[in-house]
Amino acid sequence: MPYQLAWFIWTLPVFAFLAITLVLRPFFNHRPHWSAYATITAIGAAFVLSIWALITVLQSPDHLLAVPRIEWAVIDGFTIHLGLLVDSLTAIMLVVVTGVSLLVQIYSQGYMHGDPGYPRYFAWMALFTANMLGLVMADSLLFMYVFWEGVGLCSYLLIGFWFHKKSAADAAKKAFLVTRLGDFGFLAGILTLYFSQNTFDIEALRTAAAAGAIAGTTLTLAAIGIFAGAAGKSAQFPLHTWLPDAMEGPTPVSSLIHAATMVAAGVFLVARMFPVFAYSETALNVVAGIGAFTAIFAASMGLVANDIKRVMAYSTISQLGYMMLALGAGGLAAYASGGSLPIEEAISLGVAVGMFHLFNHAFFKCLLFLGCGSVNHATGTFDMRYMGGLRKYMPFTTLTFVIASLSLAGIWPLSGFWSKDEILVTSWNYIPVWFYVALVTVFMTAFYCFRAVFLTFSGEYRGGEPGAHVAAHSTPGHEQSHMPHESPRVMLVPMGVLAVLSIVSGWINLSGGFSSFLGHSAESEGGWLQTLFGVFTHPLPFISLATAAAGIFLAFAMYNRKWVSATAVGRAFSPIYKVLYNKYWMDELYQGILVKSFLLNGLFRGAQEMDADVVDGVANGIGNTVVGFGKGMRRMETGQLQGYAVAIAVGLVAIMLGLYFWT
Repeated sequence: MPYQLAWFIWTLPVFAFLAITLVLRPFFNHRPHWSAYATITAIGAAFVLSIWALITVLQSPDHLLAVPRIEWAVIDGFTIHLGLLVDSLTAIMLVVVTGVSLLVQIYSQGYMHGDPGYPRYFAWMALFTANMLGLVMADSLLFMYVFWEGVGLCSYLLIGFWFHKKSAADAAKKAFLVTRLGDFGFLAGILTLYFSQNTFDIEALRTAAAAGAIAGTTLTLAAIGIFAGAAGKSAQFPLHTWLPDAMEGPTPVSSLIHAATMVAAGVFLVARMFPVFAYSETALNVVAGIGAFTAIFAASMGLVANDIKRVMAYSTISQLGYMMLALGAGGLAAYASGGSLPIEEAISLGVAVGMFHLFNHAFFKCLLFLGCGSVNHATGTFDMRYMGGLRKYMPFTTLTFVIASLSLAGIWPLSGFWSKDEILVTSWNYIPVWFYVALVTVFMTAFYCFRAVFLTFSGEYRGGEPGAHVAAHSTPGHEQSHMPHESPRVMLVPMGVLAVLSIVSGWINLSGGFSSFLGHSAESEGGWLQTLFGVFTHPLPFISLATAAAGIFLAFAMYNRKWVSATAVGRAFSPIYKVLYNKYWMDELYQGILVKSFLLNGLFRGAQEMDADVVDGVANGIGNTVVGFGKGMRRMETGQLQGYAVAIAVGLVAIMLGLYFWT
């Protein structure tokens, strides 16, 4: 692949954004579907170029596509370069981002049909994809940060797409502000590395960390700062609260955010800068610990949520925690092995295991959200309490949703099984305490996935939420009743493609191909993930499968067969249910203590009083003094000659006395 074409991978969606904004929307607004075609064409071309780039990197001996850097600006001896880093990690992310985004754009034609903001939606989706592609291709932290903020801006615009709804506007602001907290840490980490090495170049910084040029407290603080930015974008505890509220945006936006763009950016950032983390055991423990805690913490809230999109949102937070755990556990392998495993191999292990789960997760999670959009398109609601029985009306959506749920639950031989079990075996080998947390999360994941399946697709249809618009036809003889129906083909085809990928994407690592591409040999981790059936030579897959099956069976017993009453269980565990249903009161904690008490009534009120009493007081005091002086001088100007004569006489006497005493 000629290196010049690599630039078009992220610039083509930019051209689509400009074409829609400057030409199609102002002059061809009566043909809104042209905007969709522009975005789909640009992202489709970027996908083809991404496949080409992947093949080129695969064929390269060093797994790298060399792209010469461009000198952009020189300021007092400081040179800013524009460059692309297209290695194996980038090549994988390019295919995932462009492939998933392309399917989402095709699906959006049906989901967003008739929306007055149709061209605006596709313009922002093109820009969103462009920023994510720029982020994964940037070869310097400076430009990565530029695209990082671009992703944040686009997520704000798309989450608040229906800005006339207060809930959507509030969710967009919340996402923007919460992720900014993490971005402060990211910026601090970037500056720490720059002032240590006088460069923003990613390869140079990774080499410096490996050589020990960055070490000790500096390295640890820089790594934790970078992780803070990743925690904000990837919704890790305690910066997770924005992601469930982000469901206020259109469902295809949620699908893209959760599968391949914004939340994946945090995991990619840690993987890209992993050599910086790997040489700090403290930083690795932070990554693994927060990842493991986030996995089980978010899964617990998914157990009781009634909004199907929010269930999937908590699932995303939990799975992102899994990926962070994988990265941290892989890096800690060098320390846990007592030095028998070199740090370089531990780095490749963490990146391979974490990115493999990100790769598989992108497909089945995108499918789950598109399935949520399909049932909403048919029922007019996301509340599972008003669904039920949809398998009769939506067989294809039911089939694809079940496939994605099985993959998410980690059932053999679907894709999620392979990557999730690699995380479990890595945790078991090097940090067993987090293995048990991850195993409990497997049970929770299987339960809440199939709770959603049974509430949505089994039983009888419960009529949709009262007052909700239902895009469905009237049954003969019952003109006022509406029954759900299957979504249009333009929505079903992308779901079918994703269903196939949710089954087979994990198979690419059966012989260690995915891991070796990222620099790690799967055989070094036991060799039991070599063939489709040879996996069961190790006891761990049986344990994880039995755990997932137990979660599915409990959901079946409670929500399908009703052998166990969900209401009775809720009453029996009322305190726990209340805590989970209220999301541990994290929103109330932030709103009541951080926002109102600390910011509004504390910091902001103090700043207001400082401004009023000190700043305004000094300014007003000076003004009053000048005005008073002017008034005094004005009183002396009376216009009476005798008064002036007296003043002259007094002045002359004062001068004479002064001269006398002076001499």
